[in-house]
Amino acid sequence: MSKMRAIEAAVLVMRREGVDTAFGIPGAAINPLYSALQKVGGIDHVLARHVEGASHMAEGYTRTKAGNIGVCIGTSGPAGTDMVTGLYSASADSIPILCITGQAPRARMHKEDFQAVDITSIVKPVTKWATTVLEPGQVPYAFQKAFYEMRSGRPGPVLIDLPFDVQMAEIEFDIDAYQPLPLAKPLATRVQVEKALALLDQAERPLLVSGGGVINADASELLVEFAELTGIPVIPTLMGWGTIPDDHPLMVGMVGLQTSHRYGNATMLKSDVVLGIGNRWANRHTGSVEVYTEGRKFIHVDIEPTQIGRVFTPDLGIVSDAGSALTMFIEVAREWKAAGKLKDRSAWLHDCQQRKATLQRKTHFDAVPVKPQRVYEEMNQVFGKDTCYVSTIGLSQIAGAQFLHVYKPRHWINCGQAGPLGWTIPAALGVVKADPSRKVVALSGDYDFQFMIEELAVGAQFKLPYIHVVVNNSYLGLIRQAQRGFEMDYCVQLSFDNLNAPELNGYGVDHVAVAEGLGCKALRVFEPGQIAPALRQAEAMIEEFKVPVIVEIILERVTNISMGTEINAVNEFEDLALVGNDAPTAISLLD
Repeated sequence: MSKMRAIEAAVLVMRREGVDTAFGIPGAAINPLYSALQKVGGIDHVLARHVEGASHMAEGYTRTKAGNIGVCIGTSGPAGTDMVTGLYSASADSIPILCITGQAPRARMHKEDFQAVDITSIVKPVTKWATTVLEPGQVPYAFQKAFYEMRSGRPGPVLIDLPFDVQMAEIEFDIDAYQPLPLAKPLATRVQVEKALALLDQAERPLLVSGGGVINADASELLVEFAELTGIPVIPTLMGWGTIPDDHPLMVGMVGLQTSHRYGNATMLKSDVVLGIGNRWANRHTGSVEVYTEGRKFIHVDIEPTQIGRVFTPDLGIVSDAGSALTMFIEVAREWKAAGKLKDRSAWLHDCQQRKATLQRKTHFDAVPVKPQRVYEEMNQVFGKDTCYVSTIGLSQIAGAQFLHVYKPRHWINCGQAGPLGWTIPAALGVVKADPSRKVVALSGDYDFQFMIEELAVGAQFKLPYIHVVVNNSYLGLIRQAQRGFEMDYCVQLSFDNLNAPELNGYGVDHVAVAEGLGCKALRVFEPGQIAPALRQAEAMIEEFKVPVIVEIILERVTNISMGTEINAVNEFEDLALVGNDAPTAISLLD
């Protein structure tokens, strides 16, 4: 046995569990952990500018590669409360991250000590497990339980709160005797899968809905294999985008009120049996349950038992890890196909492909100021199939999902359910840190970009290069569009005459100057023809300077992006594509 400080044992456990990177900000109550990180070594540290930023960096890090666990560290009091948004975001999307906070010494926790707050009570609703460790000997095993909780069943975030004196106390601990706990994941049975396949085989127009759970299970290849084996078309959710390549013949669009395709919604409304795997029937995907479910049967496979029946009761529910379920689906489907028991789906697939080829939105607008649709058209032309997009919320993200293309899992990294403004910059930095070879392109509106803009300095300091496309209409665009129903345009304008940047003509904040002041490079575009050259210049600049490069595109002030209250009632505010040149970068051209 070895004698060491409890916090040194914690660092050894994290290393044994596979942690090699952490994001955070030191402080008095967490300095023992930082001293242990320095002494033990093996864990690289990225210094954030805001603790919420560190939590989103940890999210981006986890979301990038299967098996990653992002770690964020903060001191006592406000550092923990700053992390609440990151914990909520991770919890909502089933993303495992480990938040570690310092705490006042045990004897002073109840005395309203400086920066002492009951952080575990605050975060319990948005974590899978949260604990304040009160005994030094429990520290390594609290971390062991944390990794078990994060990885078992439905993944999710954990917070460990460590009083100062607990960190400093000496304990006996032998890392050589330590083993990670075996994980618990529910598995679909053969009987369940046979019943599901029987329901699908009775259908005339079946669909697969592929959710984020497929990505969490690293099961995208299995999803595609099952779809190809059965010939059943696939509708990915926003969180499952990339589980099947956009240009795959069986990818027939996304469904929803906002981040959806016209052809995806039309195909869902034509379907008669739907198998959802690793999805949660989110309301912006379904709209009202009545419209979404009318005339069709549902099979729901999810790792979390309480997700089955939460939004609506399926005809068949199966509690299972997506990867295990798909493995069993493939096994049974192969047997049925060999026996001639699977229907030919080619006619139904042809119908779906016809909708994909004809129900397109127009992107090719030549207007000045730039219409946002044109931005995504140019991004499609410049950025290749290996591009990883990072975005969070707003009209920029909604339009991005309508017009961009994703070809690989974990190449659309999006905060789905929580949607906090400011998420994009730190999340993108976490992605680059997790995979420096990846081509990362972030997408923000001007307000999302401003929310945590200080984290750009992290990208400059630690050489984390990526391209950030900022579409600037100097508005809270999504909220402005939502206010149309109230017949107002109130408190959502970000425009003002910037005395230091008259060339902005009232568009307010000089994002180029701010980005350059934070150590990054930036370009500004006013006309459609300038977009592609600027994006290509940005590609060259990230290679040369190894820092984030911002490409700001000045948009027309008001554009209403397609959305609605039901999947059969999406409002199309702009012209639709009538010929191929109207949407030249669509996957299926009109002519």
